[in-house]
Amino acid sequence: MASLTQSKTRLTLFELLLFAMLGALMFVSKLFMEFLPNVHPLGMLTMVYTLTFRKKALVPIYCYVLLQGIYAGFNVWWIPYCYLWTILWGITMLLPKSLPEKRAAIVVYPLVCCLHGALFGTLYAPAQALFFHLNFQGMIAWIVAGLPWDGVHAVGNFAMGFLILPLYGLLSMLYSKMRTRA
Repeated sequence: MASLTQSKTRLTLFELLLFAMLGALMFVSKLFMEFLPNVHPLGMLTMVYTLTFRKKALVPIYCYVLLQGIYAGFNVWWIPYCYLWTILWGITMLLPKSLPEKRAAIVVYPLVCCLHGALFGTLYAPAQALFFHLNFQGMIAWIVAGLPWDGVHAVGNFAMGFLILPLYGLLSMLYSKMRTRA
């Protein structure tokens, strides 16, 4: 029984390599989509990884966060990245595993992904207020100024949200096949 518990919590070499590649996929996908500001598959991939790997999904998510900091520089903009993706991971972890597939694919997953995009600036704002010494009114002004970009983010995430269930099914199938071979 102890070996089963260990295998569920410890990362195998295969998982480490896989998660590094999945984190790199997140990073490259964001770079690839930079021609469309705030439209990228990060929320969708965060949810797919969380549905597939549960707690272990934090590894590829934080591989992405680390790569983003290395690429763009570790500065005050990066610090909220350390918690923004964890919020989406946590919400996804709280979703019932027994959701009917149609409801999950057409309503729940796209809406959760959309809400994360819509609230991204609001979730980012407390860190900005802290670092730039904004009072409450200044933080609210910062949020309001970013609402158009949050709207774009929400629409992009909503569209990407329809890919969550099919990609989750594909990744789950490939992961279970590869684990039996590894």
